[in-house]
Amino acid sequence: MLDADFFRRWMAATAASVEREAERLTALDSPIGDADHGSNLLRGFRAVSAALEKEDPRTPGAILVLAGRQLISTVGGASGPLYGTLLRRTGKALGDAAEVDEAQLTAALRTGVEAVMALGGAAPGDKTMIDALSPAVDALDAGFGAARAAAEEGALATVPLQARKGRASYLGERSIGHQDPGATSSALLIAALAEANGE
Repeated sequence: MLDADFFRRWMAATAASVEREAERLTALDSPIGDADHGSNLLRGFRAVSAALEKEDPRTPGAILVLAGRQLISTVGGASGPLYGTLLRRTGKALGDAAEVDEAQLTAALRTGVEAVMALGGAAPGDKTMIDALSPAVDALDAGFGAARAAAEEGALATVPLQARKGRASYLGERSIGHQDPGATSSALLIAALAEANGE
């Protein structure tokens, strides 16, 4: 069973990963976006870490709802609302349970991903964070390690795609050949989930 400590580890591992990878995320965002994806997420997850320390939520759902709320209020651009929606909706789907199993997390995360798709209007293949998140959720039944691998493959698979949503879509064919920064940071989020589980 996955308790509040597990979800704290997930958010802490994500924050640490964003600290390490912020420059790479911004470099990926430079040719096809606003060159601020890494710095925006860095600010957001630092705020998440500070809020979790200060408010001390006690359930998995409350941790994710608080994290999502912080991202929405502190991150500029599209990534704040999108990541915030992902975590908030996942947290709300988990409800008030003190512990959840992997099947419940998978179902809740699917709800979160569907909310992001509805908010951004993106589908798999549009060269967005959905290209990492959707295969990750599909693979979660096989374990956290499988989800991490699926997310990483999904992020790499955005390189030959032409962006159909988001800032990169304005570039048309010039978006081809670049790895999507949102899919890349989403793969970090899923890798942190596996890390929180000791994988």
